Amino acid sequence: MNAPMEAKKTPEVKPWVRRVVEAAGVFMPTNADGERRLGWWGVEMARFLKFCKTLPAETALRSAMEGYGRYLKSSVPPPQDWQLDQAREALRCFQKGTENWHIAPPDAEGRVEVGFRVRTRTAEQQVPSSEFQVSSSPRQSGSSAESWLEKSSRTMKVRRLALRTVETYFGWQRRFLNWVAEKGLEPASKPAVEGFMTYLAVERKVSAGTQNQAFSAVLFLTSEVMEQPVEGVDGVRAKRSRYLPVVLSREEVRRLLGVTEGTTGLILRLLYGTGLRQMECLQLRVKDVDLDRKVLMVRGGKGGKDRQVMLPKALHAEITEHVRRLHALWEADRAANLHGVWLPEALGVKYPNAGKELGWQWMFPSKQIGMDPESGIERRHHLHENALTSALKVAREKSGITKKTGCHTLRHSFATHLLEDGTDIRTVQDLLGHKSVETTQIYTHVMAGGGTGTRSPLDDL
Repeated sequence: MNAPMEAKKTPEVKPWVRRVVEAAGVFMPTNADGERRLGWWGVEMARFLKFCKTLPAETALRSAMEGYGRYLKSSVPPPQDWQLDQAREALRCFQKGTENWHIAPPDAEGRVEVGFRVRTRTAEQQVPSSEFQVSSSPRQSGSSAESWLEKSSRTMKVRRLALRTVETYFGWQRRFLNWVAEKGLEPASKPAVEGFMTYLAVERKVSAGTQNQAFSAVLFLTSEVMEQPVEGVDGVRAKRSRYLPVVLSREEVRRLLGVTEGTTGLILRLLYGTGLRQMECLQLRVKDVDLDRKVLMVRGGKGGKDRQVMLPKALHAEITEHVRRLHALWEADRAANLHGVWLPEALGVKYPNAGKELGWQWMFPSKQIGMDPESGIERRHHLHENALTSALKVAREKSGITKKTGCHTLRHSFATHLLEDGTDIRTVQDLLGHKSVETTQIYTHVMAGGGTGTRSPLDDL
């Protein structure tokens, strides 16, 4: 299980938001999850209304919603899929629960009024919305989307799926259940699965990898959670195209790393010097760095596998100084009686004080204290990946690199440069933590000269 990400405090549910949701006929569970969703829907509705004040007078609600959708997708950084879904659900509810929409012209002081009225509904109309109540077979009568998602979450945790996998599957399963509810289809049926995959490919125009990811999440829901395997749907699995990875030249790497500094600069140098994945690096503990043997231990990497990689000699002094600063931060946290860091599996129960030991501290801790979304305990987490992504973007612009460059690009460059230097491909496979050498062979196609050393005939003219 990966370390939990920092969680934001649940927003307060405004009375008008509750009235809009009730007027829309949306059934919302009367528990903490229901209140959390209501709170964030309120945030999305408020953001939408603020956006509408920039629109021309008398813009129709539908046009305003479409414009807001384009605005969100053009934001930098772009919102994730689950954030877009959250906004889409909130605005769909707003549309159902309001009437008399209007945007007034600016007044004398330039202020714009956005007006609407909450719909009034009779008792007969107060029924669960189909957006959150899915059709079910007779033996599953009364099962809602929320109950299926809750059961799916428990099932995935019992199967020990990684937290990122749980979050990804959960998002796709929610989208699937909402989609089949709107279409009035049985979730565990061939028309529903094939229809949803067609919708993603044709209307949403998702990539083959994203389509297959959604397909796996839906199959897990129908087979493992609903216990109703859907037969004959393998044909909707997309054939993935083979894309060659983007690789930086050694000079480009030198320029890129030359303009980085601080902790993020150290992390970027470590990514290129070891070939670690982004989260593998961010989740390093102090005990995983062996300065004497000059090795790093990667615990619970992709596929739950451990491996050992080299620690670059060029970073020895910098990491030694970094560990010294970590020691001072650790002492400050102990003096403040802060809860220990998150521990994997049952270690926190078996060794309740281990999270306060120096060896278990994050190698790259966050400056802020965050709340553990599972336990509600405030503790120090590792640095968020967004901070690293932002630092890399700034460095790329400063160094004048025009290639699309992400943290994984440094891993691609690490592997390619090792192969160009004559390192055995099996060794590179072990360092990268690849299950199959076929995965590693992709880098032979981006080596200088295509991995063959063949001379172009043009050079001989």
